[in-house]
Amino acid sequence: MTGITSRLAEFSADLKFEDIPEEVVTRTRLLILDITGIMVRARHEAESTPSMIGAVQRLGLNQGSSLVLGDPTSYVPSAAALINGTLAHSLDFDDTHAVASLHSSAPIFPAALAAAEMTSASGRDLIAACVAGYEVQVRLSLALNPSDHYDRGFHPTATCGVFGAATAAGRLLGLDAKGIQSAYGIALSQSAGSMQFLADGAWTKRSHVGQAASNGLLCATFAAEGFRGPAEAFEGNWGFLGGYAPNAEPEKAVEALGEKWETLELAVKPYPSCRYTHAPMDGLIALRNEQSLDFDAIESVEVGVSSTGHKLVGKPEHLKTHPVSTVDGQFSMPFCAAVVLRHGNLLWDDYPFQLKDQETLALCRKVSTNVDVRAEAAFPESMSGAVKVNTVKGSFETFVGLPKGEPGNFMSEEEFRSKFSGLCAPYLEKNRLDQLADSLLTLDRAVNAAKVFSLTRPLGV
Repeated sequence: MTGITSRLAEFSADLKFEDIPEEVVTRTRLLILDITGIMVRARHEAESTPSMIGAVQRLGLNQGSSLVLGDPTSYVPSAAALINGTLAHSLDFDDTHAVASLHSSAPIFPAALAAAEMTSASGRDLIAACVAGYEVQVRLSLALNPSDHYDRGFHPTATCGVFGAATAAGRLLGLDAKGIQSAYGIALSQSAGSMQFLADGAWTKRSHVGQAASNGLLCATFAAEGFRGPAEAFEGNWGFLGGYAPNAEPEKAVEALGEKWETLELAVKPYPSCRYTHAPMDGLIALRNEQSLDFDAIESVEVGVSSTGHKLVGKPEHLKTHPVSTVDGQFSMPFCAAVVLRHGNLLWDDYPFQLKDQETLALCRKVSTNVDVRAEAAFPESMSGAVKVNTVKGSFETFVGLPKGEPGNFMSEEEFRSKFSGLCAPYLEKNRLDQLADSLLTLDRAVNAAKVFSLTRPLGV
């Protein structure tokens, strides 16, 4: 199929804020609120943050005027996008698209924010840029067939994310369709993200999302200055769709473009762990409450997920039942199950304590993870899960078809604000926190978007 790159570029360049349905605008404001809270908390508490900030400082990239959320220092735009993108994905608490099997705001919003600062863009401009970026990134993953892409060892959040980031940044830098098309061609050489981090809990899942944000901004800026990229970045003989998956379906990249809004299919996370763990956790919390389960009486726990989910959160079994690092825990179904069975929830603050708690770890080793036929049948439209808890008093089981936070079971604005406050409260004074949340929920009224995000900085900065 020809013309995919040019069609996506034309859609991205021509999209007007007034043409975006109000429900998409409302959803995007909530997604930006959500990712902002995650970034603020990660700036202060993600264990990978100090080394990244140190490296950026060592490179002299902290002498600019661009924001890093929650940080008193200003950075050059590319470094701000790199750090913000890494922060956005450092807690694994960011939005997801079930069918595309990726995260969207983490690579796209940071690139858009940096470009918005460079151009003094409005809140409406920033929202429209993010929507365009979401639509391009998600559609590229759908066209690849994400399971095939994962099987090759790629992380679509980053590999597709660099194109979404280039889209958002390119719009804000004033690129026309030809300019965005060229930015895609440049970004083709920057599309990367390896799943090898799963082997040992490394931090690269975070950093290559930040690199996608930074590279997307760089590619758009190169194109804005007239640097030429290949015209057929996606459909060409050595293009993205042919090179990154064996059985791409190119038509999915442009199917119902501008009519069906994939932005509305983005889900948000109530728990800071891999999305494939969420339906089972919802089920275990429900059983815990309904049956007044005593974790001391639990003999074994059986969890069923899709085959794709099982590869990420169930295998290899020894690693998943013996987590050591935060990343291990986030991608361990047994660990997540053990925490919610003991405490009724999983919060970011739980990781440092629960990974050392011997009772949690003992319960973790009682959890087995398998492929459930119902979850497999529901996938990829839904990341469903089945759970069965075997106790000395009997067995209890349930199936969760649609985890909390999915579009059909979405969080309320009140729940968004609660999550946001929980993340930011340790680092933002109450009045400032409330002012920031209110401003984000009315972001389309902002004349200068960057001024809203400056509220994430410590008082006096």
